[in-house]
Amino acid sequence: MSTNNPLLTYVTESLELLEQIENALLVMEQGRQDSDLVNELFRAVHTVKGSAGLFGLDHIVNFTHVVETVLDKLRAGEIKVEGDFIAVLLECRDHIEGMIRDIEGGIETLRPARQDIDASLLDRLARHGGTRRVSQGKAETPSPTAASAAKAIGYTAENDHWHISLRFDPKVMHDGFDPLSFIRYLDRKGKIKRVFTLTETLPALDILDAELCYLGFEIAYQSDLDKAAIESVFDFVRQDATIRILPPHSQVSEYVMLISQSPEPNQRLGEILVNCGTLTQQELAEALALQAKAQQNSGASDAMPTPLGEILVEEHMVRPAVVKAALEKQQQSRITGSAVSNVPANGGASDVRSVRVDADKLDCLVNLVGELVIAGAATQVVAKRIGNEDMVNTISNLERLVEQVRDSALNLRMVQIGATFNRFQRVVRDISRELGKEINLVITGAETELDKTVVERLSDPLLHLVRNSMDHGLESPAEREAKGKSREGRLMLNAYHDSGSIVIEVSDDGRGLNREKIRAKAIDRGMIGADQTLSEHELDNLIFEPGFSTADAVSNLSGRGVGMDVVKRSITALRGTINVETHENQGTKVRVRLPLTLAIIEGFHVAVGKSSYVIPLDMVVECIERPEGTVSQSNYLNLRGEVLPFIHLGDFFSCREPGKKTRENIVVVQYSDQRAGLVVDTLLGELQAVIKPMGKLFSHVKGIGGSTILGTGEVALVLDVPGLIGMASDKESAAA
Repeated sequence: MSTNNPLLTYVTESLELLEQIENALLVMEQGRQDSDLVNELFRAVHTVKGSAGLFGLDHIVNFTHVVETVLDKLRAGEIKVEGDFIAVLLECRDHIEGMIRDIEGGIETLRPARQDIDASLLDRLARHGGTRRVSQGKAETPSPTAASAAKAIGYTAENDHWHISLRFDPKVMHDGFDPLSFIRYLDRKGKIKRVFTLTETLPALDILDAELCYLGFEIAYQSDLDKAAIESVFDFVRQDATIRILPPHSQVSEYVMLISQSPEPNQRLGEILVNCGTLTQQELAEALALQAKAQQNSGASDAMPTPLGEILVEEHMVRPAVVKAALEKQQQSRITGSAVSNVPANGGASDVRSVRVDADKLDCLVNLVGELVIAGAATQVVAKRIGNEDMVNTISNLERLVEQVRDSALNLRMVQIGATFNRFQRVVRDISRELGKEINLVITGAETELDKTVVERLSDPLLHLVRNSMDHGLESPAEREAKGKSREGRLMLNAYHDSGSIVIEVSDDGRGLNREKIRAKAIDRGMIGADQTLSEHELDNLIFEPGFSTADAVSNLSGRGVGMDVVKRSITALRGTINVETHENQGTKVRVRLPLTLAIIEGFHVAVGKSSYVIPLDMVVECIERPEGTVSQSNYLNLRGEVLPFIHLGDFFSCREPGKKTRENIVVVQYSDQRAGLVVDTLLGELQAVIKPMGKLFSHVKGIGGSTILGTGEVALVLDVPGLIGMASDKESAAA
């Protein structure tokens, strides 16, 4: 499906609304049931339904209408939240998502596989009052009888007549009006081709009142009159009737063309439709009144009103294709014009301050900015070689602007992690019920931002950590009470920035890791020897080994030894690290540390022999000259009273030039709470590094996190600082 397809926009916006619906339902399930929350829920469902109507997605309209009816009764106080009410609504939300996912895949009708689910949920909704809602004497959606009437009078794509739908107030004759007189008058102004009389409201004969009008009429009308002239026929009876006039179907394309060719910029939706003749001023006034009334009924004065386009389609005033054309015209005017209309395309009342951008376009922009950074560095090298001072200064200014463009481009891809965290509300609810546990999810740091690419690839590892914590970490209510804890366990998700990285913590207040059990299982699997001594940290990290599990039985959630090793591989692939902190009967905390972005970084350029390396600048603490008398075989030094382990990059990468004596420098780097030194020959200064991934051939090389292209055209390796610090610390431990 094309990214420019309006239907894809509907899918994207509806999925976001479904997330809001899920979050609101989960909050309601926890006991909060105030009117604002119910109104928010109702508006979200109504928007999904109304937008579906614009695209003719009747199966979604029909289902969401019943859900909307139930929610309307809930906010009116006619029904209460009890029994399986929230569970049913959550299943309805999942069913709607399934239908929308089908649309994303090109299926715009209800699949047979979903029909049984659809029918079952409608039956369950009916037990909560889910019937079609009727207001002001007319149904919000056409009844089967009205639909058959439209078919009977021949209103199809091949016909070119007007379709007039008349519903008179039962007491219209009390005011001296004869409904048939209006029909006869129409015939004098044009030609009535067919009339279909609706009798569904006709009562039994013994209670029939001869002075009341029970009949409705669907009329096929041939005339050269415009819509306003036809509407004027009913001026005297307008207050006592519901009148809908649809133009000849063949004219829809003409209206669409007229709208697209309209030269007037910055028109409101209603103005566009009135000017092209498909909507009358009276109909516009009625639609705006319905919009205002709907907002008043919602109980929130600052709430976004129901989009005008939805009302016009639902009330059968304008055909969906014409509304769609008007919305596109309005959006086009916003893009090309200098002024912004006070009424956005959806009929609301606030300015448009944001625009949706396809993720692939953002990725392309960042890639181009990366190439621009490389080209700028190459230009700087050439300017310095030429020695033209004016050119060097000009290119320095250009580099400063490129740096600002780079930061702006990267900020476009930064998203809050809260959206990812909130998805786990439903996961925790469902799994806690499956396990028979009481679990409270606590989220902090939801506003923390990181690159969208990192967020997308982080979702699955986090899901496994959350499931693992609920299954293995948190105890059952009975077990917690026996330990003197509250019956309800706490699962915490936290995110924060630290030293140029983002840290995400998944923690619980459960039983903690059983190190004796881990050790026994590791010995049993031959991972360690029976007489081998491991530190607590080393024992904890065994859970990340492939195939390792301490579960006594295999369940639907865990126990097969597949997962934690995959989590570690996924985090490592993101140039991140993962570690565990645990205390017996107090809980476990899994800490994931990741770079803010995977694309462009500020780096510190160093050299060893003829080889160039880049260190992420955020991890550089200081640079010092290697002290005289430091033994080359030693792997640590005294840095102002602190024991600092270090690695000689020349020895580590076998790139030191034999016999060449140079003054060596130590770059002190820090990751989390660990420090180490990297011994290099030359300090070359700061640069912008566009990180390029290493090929599979180099995937086994330790200490390398990627590569970058220098301004000279040479390739420099980006160091994996966390890995190097870990190796330096291990050497220090071994020496001790």
